[in-house]
Amino acid sequence: MAKIAIALGGNALGNDPKSEKEAVLLPAKQIVNLIKKGHDVIVGHGNGPQVGVIYNAFNKANGVDSSIPLMPFAESVAMSEGYIGYHIEVALANELKRANISKNVICVLTQTLVDKNDKAFSNPTKPVGVTYKTLEEAKKMSDDGSKFVEIPTKGFRKVVPSPKPINFLSIETIKNLFNKKELVIVGGGGGIPTIVDENGNYQGVDGVIDKDYVMSKIAALVDANILVILTNVENVYVNFNKPNQKCLGKVTISELDKYIAENQFSAGSMLPKVEAAINFVKSGDNRKAIIAKLENLSSAIEGKSGTTIVEG
Repeated sequence: MAKIAIALGGNALGNDPKSEKEAVLLPAKQIVNLIKKGHDVIVGHGNGPQVGVIYNAFNKANGVDSSIPLMPFAESVAMSEGYIGYHIEVALANELKRANISKNVICVLTQTLVDKNDKAFSNPTKPVGVTYKTLEEAKKMSDDGSKFVEIPTKGFRKVVPSPKPINFLSIETIKNLFNKKELVIVGGGGGIPTIVDENGNYQGVDGVIDKDYVMSKIAALVDANILVILTNVENVYVNFNKPNQKCLGKVTISELDKYIAENQFSAGSMLPKVEAAINFVKSGDNRKAIIAKLENLSSAIEGKSGTTIVEG
């Protein structure tokens, strides 16, 4: 039986608490089906729409009532990680109960260590929060040190860096729980970006860490055999949406390297998933990664759907 790490996309989890509670039911059922077959599973998730809702809510509330504080982005990530993890935890616990499986479900609030000298910090590119009409308004309504970009014809938005993950503060605890066959939820939204400051202390910082890179790293560190990145398309494609579109079934790292050099994958969507998959496969012997549609999780594990990335 396999040790499987699963990355769920934030966009597949709904835009508000009510829709999210419904959205997590499908992945919960599929994950428990894998557990029924004897697999061990660790789960990570995105927070794309959700963290924006939290950050914007405090921003707008402060504009109405200055006694309501602005919320730093690191804290907004932590909030989204907590409440999404709670929803997934409840859905999984209920599904395990229905299946008469005795297993604990644990959500670990994850602090992701990044390099304070990561080049992403000098070139923040990830837009977050609301759009303001003027730069002056944007600065007034945001925390000190925020950087902004102008969105043509719309206004100004805060941008944050997207550094690469190095390690995780609680990785040994996460690994121990996984080895004890508990069902662990980790790395929500890529985790809370955390640096070691000049005094040697841990410090949360503004940033959005790609959840696929994070789950690739966590999967390697807990010695998983399979990384599954779930998305909204059936497979990885080359020449996507063109007459000569080609679906990739089983593909090697060397083939993907060639396609990356040809700019076959969009930097904002499929490229990070492909790179995360490659990183995991390279991280140890006999590891494979799968990129598949959420609804096809079980069949993808069996090699009947999705794109499987292997060494070579």
